[in-house]
Amino acid sequence: MSDRPGALLDVLLAGGRRADRLTHVEHLPGRPGQHADWPGWADASLVAGYRSMGVERPWAHQVEAAEAAWSGRHVALATSTGSGKSLAFWLPALTAVRADRAAETLAPGRIESARTRGTVLYLSPTKALAADQVDGLQRLLDASRANDVKVSTCDGDTSFEERKWVQEYADVVLTNPDFLHFALMPNHRRWTRFLRNLRFVVVDEGHSYRGVFGAHVALVLRRLARLSAHYAPAPPAGLSEPRRGMDRPASDTGSARGLTFVVASATTADPAASAGRLIGVPSEQIVTVDTDTSPAGRKTFALWQPPEVLGYEAAQARAAAANDPAADAALAESLLIDPTAHDELGLTSDPDEPATPGDSPERPRRSATAEAADLLADLTAAGARTLAFTRSRRGAEAVATQTQDHLRVVSPQLARRVAAYRGGYLPEERRALEQALRSGAIRGLATTNALELGVDISGLDAVLIAGWPGTRMSVWQQAGRAGRAGADGLVAFVAREDPLDTYLVHHPEAIFAAPLEATVFDPANPYVLAPHLCAAAAEVPLRQSDLAVFGDPAAVTELLGVLVARGALRRRASGWYWTHARSAAAMTDLRGSGGSPVRVVEAGTGRLLGTVDAASADGSVHDGAVYVHQGVSYVVETLDLRDGIALVARRDVDFGTWSRSVTEIAIHGIRDEQESETPASAGSAPSGDAPTGDATGDGPTGDATGDGPTAEPAPGDEPSVPRGSAPNDAAHPAIQRWWGPIGWGFGPVEVTSQVVSFQRRRLPDLQILGTEPLDLPEHTLPTTAVWWTVPAEVLEAAGIDAETAPGALHAAEHASIGLLPLLATCDRWDLGGVSTAMHVDTEQATVFVYDAYPGGAGFAERGFHLGATWLRATRAAISRCPCTDGCPACVQSPKCGNFNNPLDKAAAVRLLDAVLAYAPA
Repeated sequence: MSDRPGALLDVLLAGGRRADRLTHVEHLPGRPGQHADWPGWADASLVAGYRSMGVERPWAHQVEAAEAAWSGRHVALATSTGSGKSLAFWLPALTAVRADRAAETLAPGRIESARTRGTVLYLSPTKALAADQVDGLQRLLDASRANDVKVSTCDGDTSFEERKWVQEYADVVLTNPDFLHFALMPNHRRWTRFLRNLRFVVVDEGHSYRGVFGAHVALVLRRLARLSAHYAPAPPAGLSEPRRGMDRPASDTGSARGLTFVVASATTADPAASAGRLIGVPSEQIVTVDTDTSPAGRKTFALWQPPEVLGYEAAQARAAAANDPAADAALAESLLIDPTAHDELGLTSDPDEPATPGDSPERPRRSATAEAADLLADLTAAGARTLAFTRSRRGAEAVATQTQDHLRVVSPQLARRVAAYRGGYLPEERRALEQALRSGAIRGLATTNALELGVDISGLDAVLIAGWPGTRMSVWQQAGRAGRAGADGLVAFVAREDPLDTYLVHHPEAIFAAPLEATVFDPANPYVLAPHLCAAAAEVPLRQSDLAVFGDPAAVTELLGVLVARGALRRRASGWYWTHARSAAAMTDLRGSGGSPVRVVEAGTGRLLGTVDAASADGSVHDGAVYVHQGVSYVVETLDLRDGIALVARRDVDFGTWSRSVTEIAIHGIRDEQESETPASAGSAPSGDAPTGDATGDGPTGDATGDGPTAEPAPGDEPSVPRGSAPNDAAHPAIQRWWGPIGWGFGPVEVTSQVVSFQRRRLPDLQILGTEPLDLPEHTLPTTAVWWTVPAEVLEAAGIDAETAPGALHAAEHASIGLLPLLATCDRWDLGGVSTAMHVDTEQATVFVYDAYPGGAGFAERGFHLGATWLRATRAAISRCPCTDGCPACVQSPKCGNFNNPLDKAAAVRLLDAVLAYAPA
């Protein structure tokens, strides 16, 4: 049909019955493509292969990036989803490999010819993307009849025999940073051939490397470049070829290269700066290609707010009065939980506690999960191929199951064409789902953001985004799945009951007119850098000349001194050495998963169902927890954290489980900023009648699956690396500044959390069936936090007494966490919070917001520097919400470890008014 997106929008509107849910429609125009000629240096067979696959001429941006890479320049390629970035890096890389193969053929039997054959390393953040790339690459080589190029994936799923073949023969290896860190570099001697001849490193989906994960990957890439330089053959006598690694080669022909990086990413702010920080070179050495010349179809982008629903008791009474089974069904559907949470790369678990209508009886809205299931069912029935992005693994399972239930009434066959896709599935399950989506066997897929990345899935008609994915970059990546290959497409963003989501659906300019974010990460973070220095020393002893690779040499030297003092490294005149039997790489957890994934195993059969990361296992697969896999429910019988196994039994249940945690926070030393004027009363302790109360905490859930385990230290072999206490506390104490009597702080903290109990709640009404205690270990997170303190006299002047203070502080904490992503490149699931009416370190009422990563990630620091703007936005979000007592759209948190209790919306507004009265203009 001529207006496919418009017709699909009519499907969502259901003949006008849902018109009140549509808050805005943005029509994004298409654009024509701009072609360029194939470069003269391009391998003729590869060009013929591309042409046979339908690429008669490349797009102009592909040629621009390929030319820069071929000439030996580092490249930041930042164009939209589906713009053909892979051609831009495979054309020069494969041409170089084939040129070396040709040289080998011209000199048959010469050993040096085989040893100098160039190699290529491709890195993606997920195994799924690497598997997809190798499929496309093999199709290209087959079409080109270039079977002389040996290509293979190599990751944690690769057998020993296959891995040995890759080490000895592969020209192109596709893997992920985890394998590079845990397997390849610690065993680099087995990879000597590959590293010696490494020509190109492709870093795909570069925008996904942000926060602490981005800092880890940046240091992994520095170590890789160092090893490549270590193995590089010396130049012939009399020649002065630059040292390989991060230095640039003196070549414009592509024939005598150093190591060239190509960082491919989504459209982002300042791609050269981000790429330079990632690979460790100045941005001036990066060629930026960010003008997208590929064609794009029109997109219809709808902002969607689910409707308000009646409170459970009122709806139940109405249904009972009517004695209408359909009303009962509608009631159950309206109260479906929305267990969605952050799911970075499809790897995280779900939050502890849903926002329930019972908690906010005033004006609750239908969950984004239930709404997305309705919309996905309607689009699937209309013949549209659709992706529904959710915020968690459990959210993906819930949307798929509910959609199947809706469609089963219409057609059981149609219901079978809907499935879930998420992290934690076995590799063969993921790959089968990817193939089914490509072939059209699956028409509707509810997925985590694992499919946000560049897996090649064309021909999609629509994308649903259930909940804000954290950044505008992610929104446009997900939206780019609709109408790939230049076709028109429909996108609908379905708001959760969350302060940020609610704000965005009523302020479309914040999505469509605001600039894209830059990726934020800090490779100099000592918590991140310290274990990588140990890993680098274990690979090849660190020399003084190596230190600049890892940052400011003076700061690196200082940190090395700490590592030597703690017994992690040994200093000798020639450099720094790792002398422990334990693997140094095992000390570093790239994705913040907290250790090896916990395997979920069916007790009766021994069948492996999937995995859950160690960090979220306590809260999601504790004894008695309900675990859902492909729509089938299981109950956890035993969680063994030591062996990393959760034994589950198949059971149909009518309840869900949510865990409860407690959190404490401690500050590492405070100093006043010298430029701040501190009033005499600023540092005084509150008066004796100051409110006191227990802290309320909202710790994040994290989750990751890596290719290598984080091993426990062997007895007697535990070098002390800065993981559990700040290595530079004395040099970098917390900073305190003042708005009159209001204190603002930022600095290192230690957050201790523990899952202490869980609730069983009946579905769908979420009635509490029981609470059971849990005996699980404490977990300590050294990180950075921003906090603000309020003395007793300010609380009193605002009409906040000992009874209302905990609820006011807790509500302000929740809302401020929800709004900080407007100012920092983060998601609320990258943050945690604690509020208390009397904190032992500040001796005042205090609200903390902390980065949910070891050592911090820069998000809390951003809040510290923009404190007034941040709290004004927080105050506006609370006060403008139409609810009376607080709801998920303002002060309730979907991940609150205290079941959203206590909360006092009105008192929170008075508290923020009192604090902002002292804020600078």
